[in-house]
Amino acid sequence: MFKIIVYDRDSITPLRSLMTNIGSLLASLLAIGIVFFLCGVNPLYAIGKIFTGSFGSMYGFKETITKAIPLILIGGGLALAFRAKFWNIGAEGQLLMGALMGTWIGLTWGSSLPSSILIPLMFVAGFIGGAFLGLIPAILKIKFSINEVISTLMLNYICAELITMLIVGPWKGNTRFGFPGTNNLNDAALLGVLSGSRIHYVTLIIAIVSVVILSIIVYRTRFGYEVRVIGENPEAGKYAGIDFFKTTLVIMILSGGLAGVAGVGELAGIHHYLGYPASISSGYGFTAIIVAWLAKLNPIYVLVSALFFAGILVGGDAIQISLGLPGATVQIVNGILLVFLIMGDYFLKHKVIVSFANNDPEIAVNKK
Repeated sequence: MFKIIVYDRDSITPLRSLMTNIGSLLASLLAIGIVFFLCGVNPLYAIGKIFTGSFGSMYGFKETITKAIPLILIGGGLALAFRAKFWNIGAEGQLLMGALMGTWIGLTWGSSLPSSILIPLMFVAGFIGGAFLGLIPAILKIKFSINEVISTLMLNYICAELITMLIVGPWKGNTRFGFPGTNNLNDAALLGVLSGSRIHYVTLIIAIVSVVILSIIVYRTRFGYEVRVIGENPEAGKYAGIDFFKTTLVIMILSGGLAGVAGVGELAGIHHYLGYPASISSGYGFTAIIVAWLAKLNPIYVLVSALFFAGILVGGDAIQISLGLPGATVQIVNGILLVFLIMGDYFLKHKVIVSFANNDPEIAVNKK
């Protein structure tokens, strides 16, 4: 009895894009409020507690910046990959690989190299580790047409199990509260933090510089133009002679490498040893997917969206303590936000008309 007609929009204005983002966020907050209500919690109080817990005090704000650092690095890299429609879901594993490589450098040369050499070497090793894990699915997709969503996702688990094998085997060191891990890194391998906080400022500077450079690359270079063409019209890219293999490899080197750098920052700035994968990353690789989408795949906007989602992570910890909610609450909130952002992006690019008529249901897609 109805017909659904979908039109591609001819143009998308910045104002329309902004209003769609705001509408998606407001709708997601409404859905999140319903979830809190079903849990027997006052929705307004719970949502307010999330933001006051992260931005309402100096301690909360410092913790928000701390958690924003890996989200900026990973979100910027994912924005680049997603813009080329390479769906990198493996940033969590790439972060862990970076932490693993940084640990290897720190444990091997921590007592023989000065901090001025050791720390840059750890960051370089972390970048190489993350980039290597990003290259594997890129080659598998281009050469063997293997879906990158599956390959990047599976590599997360492989890397996590590799770390687990190392910390209970050849790298086993001090046991902390019954959990295995490596020995602590030498002081020369540790990053300095701002007084009264856990903000490892070296990684923060690297993160900010990285997204600025990525933004310049995407919008001001030939390579960035090729990335945008591949994402918007692959057939046109092939006709223009763009080397898909080389471009995809560079994209995943940058995307995976930045996630690896984030892993080194978490290792040397926060934890100071390699433990179970869940202790190294609070799901940053997955949260950064939402960060990239909220930023509309613009690396420079990642700075704002990363701070927003870092606030949700910190505020989520606050409501777990004050309201007695389960730890999965933050994941539910993030999941709802992602769903509504994707829906908003679809309706931003398409116009949907429902027409009622005396015939069978039909879905028609018309492209202008």
